[in-house]
Amino acid sequence: MRIGDVAHRAGVSARALRYYEEQGLLTSERTASGQRTYAESAVEKVQLIQQFFAAGLASRTIAQLLPCVDTGTSSPEVFDLLGQNAPGSPRRWRRWPPRATPSIE
Repeated sequence: MRIGDVAHRAGVSARALRYYEEQGLLTSERTASGQRTYAESAVEKVQLIQQFFAAGLASRTIAQLLPCVDTGTSSPEVFDLLGQNAPGSPRRWRRWPPRATPSIE
């Protein structure tokens, strides 16, 4: 997909896509004439990046989280990272996995 197509489908500007590339959040291939082309999955990834930004995360933090999204794995360090960098993040993110809570009868 070309940059304009991804931008339109994801609801962002082409400039935002170029910024995401500069920050290491998104990758593209180049045609022989130098035009960017993206995988179909780029639209979904851009939408996720937008959600991370909306949650108040910095691009540096997002860059550290995206590999977890790509692989479907996480670690206590990732939750520490979220706890340290997300504005207003709940303290419970630092205690992952959550502790079992007793049932109330």
